[in-house]
Amino acid sequence: MPLTSPNTALVARFIDIVGAPNAVVRPDEQAPYLTEWRGLWFGKTPVVLRPGSTSEVSRILALANAEHIAIVPQGGNTGLVGGQIPSSAGNEIVVCLSRLNAVRSVDADGGTLIVEAGVTLTAAQAAADNVGRLFPLSLASEGSCQIGGVLATNAGGLAVLAYGNARNLALGLEVVTANGEIWNGLRGLKKDNTGYDLRDLFIGSEGTLGVITAAVLKTFPKPAEQATALVALETPTLALELFRLIEGSAGQALTAFELWSGLAQSFVVEYMPGTRHPFAERHAWYVLIEISSGESGGRAAQLLQDALEVASQAGAISDAVIAQSIQQARDLWKLREGLSEAQKPAGASIKHDISVPVARIPEFLERAAPIVAAVCVGARPVPFGHFGDGNLHYNISQPEGMARAGFLALWEPMAQAVHSLVADMNGSISAEHGIGQLKRGALQKFKSDLELRMMRGIKQALDPHGILNPGKVL
Repeated sequence: MPLTSPNTALVARFIDIVGAPNAVVRPDEQAPYLTEWRGLWFGKTPVVLRPGSTSEVSRILALANAEHIAIVPQGGNTGLVGGQIPSSAGNEIVVCLSRLNAVRSVDADGGTLIVEAGVTLTAAQAAADNVGRLFPLSLASEGSCQIGGVLATNAGGLAVLAYGNARNLALGLEVVTANGEIWNGLRGLKKDNTGYDLRDLFIGSEGTLGVITAAVLKTFPKPAEQATALVALETPTLALELFRLIEGSAGQALTAFELWSGLAQSFVVEYMPGTRHPFAERHAWYVLIEISSGESGGRAAQLLQDALEVASQAGAISDAVIAQSIQQARDLWKLREGLSEAQKPAGASIKHDISVPVARIPEFLERAAPIVAAVCVGARPVPFGHFGDGNLHYNISQPEGMARAGFLALWEPMAQAVHSLVADMNGSISAEHGIGQLKRGALQKFKSDLELRMMRGIKQALDPHGILNPGKVL
C-alpha cells in the first residue's frame, strides 16, 4: 500500500497526541522547520508535531504506520544534506524532537550520561562538565544541533582523531520503531556481545529505520592541560610528514590536527570579525595542532614544543606560533571554526564531505585541482578538514565575477567529478555529513549492488510501509 496524504481529520488526530500548543500549522511559524540553513531545500508539511515524551513519539509513529503517513524526524535542523527537510509535496509530517530535552541521569563514576534526543550538544557537554567530566564531541553547530540528530547522522567534528565520531561515543539508545514500539537499549555497557548490534544499526541511519529518543553517552576525564599551535607550511605533503612526526612523538596525546588552505584562511580573516593572520607572511597551507595531557606541569606544552622542533629541523614547517594563554588558543581555534561560515560572503559554494586514506590526502589534493578546473575554469577550491582522520571538506567557491546561479548549476557535474576521484582512491563520498537528499543519487553509483540490496533489506525489515523519512538515503 502506498503512502497517503493525511486529510484534515487525520491531522487532527495527530495534533491530539501532542496537544494544540505543540502543533505548528501556520505556514509562517512552520518556516524554520522547512528550510535548510543554506537554502538548498524547502519543504511543505500539513503540521509540525513537537512531542514532549517518548510515549508521544510512540503514539505518533503507531498512527502514521497504521495510516501509511510519512514521518520526517527533525532535531536542530542543522544537517547539511537535507535529511531533515520534508518533500515539497506537502504530505509528510515533521516530528521535531526539541522538547525531549531532559538530561535523565549523570554517572560521573561510571563515565556516562543519559540524555534525551532534543538535548543540544552544548547542553550535553555542560552536563558532563558539571561533574568534572568531558563529553568530547564538538561541532560548529553545537549550540543548536541536538543529540538525536547528531547520532542519526553519526556526526564527526573536531575531536574524532582522539575520541572517535558519534558512533564511538554512544553506549546505548532508546528508539521508537516504525510501528510505534519502544526499544529500550539504554544499558550503557561497554561490552555486550549478545547478537546483532542494534545500536549501531540506528546510529547513522538518518531517521530512516527508527526515531532515536534518548542515548547513553560516554564521558571522559578532563585533560589536565592542553597546548595549541598553528603551523604554516607550503605543501600537503609536508603536512603529512608533520602529522607523522607529531603522532610519533605525542601518541594518543594528539587530539587535533586540522588542515586548511591559504585561501580558506584569507576568507576567514576577511569575513569573520575578530580574526587576523597570525604570521607576517602568507602561506599556502596551515595546520592547527592540539595536544592534551592528563598530567599538569607543562607536559602538553613540552610535548608540542619538542615535536615542532623536530619538524622544523626536518624542514617540514615554515613558521609556527604556540598559544601562550587560553585566549590565544581560542583565537587560533576561531580561524578553524570560522571556515564554513566565511565561505558564504565569498559567493556560492559547492561542498564535498569526503574521506580518503590519510597517506593519500596530498595525492587527492593534487589530483582534484585540475579536475575542478575542467568542470569550471576559475573555480576556487577551499579545502579544509580533519587531516588526522582523513576527512576533508573539499568545498569549491565560485569564480570571481561569475553568477551565483550559473555556478550552482554545475553542482552535479562537479560532484560527479570529485566523487569519481574519491572512489578511485578507495575513499568515501560522505565522511561525516550523511547522505540525506543531497547524495542519494550518488550513493547508487558508488555503493555496490550487494551493499544496496543489504541496506534495502534492512529498511524493509524495520520499516515495511516506508513511513520513516522517505526519499532519504535510499
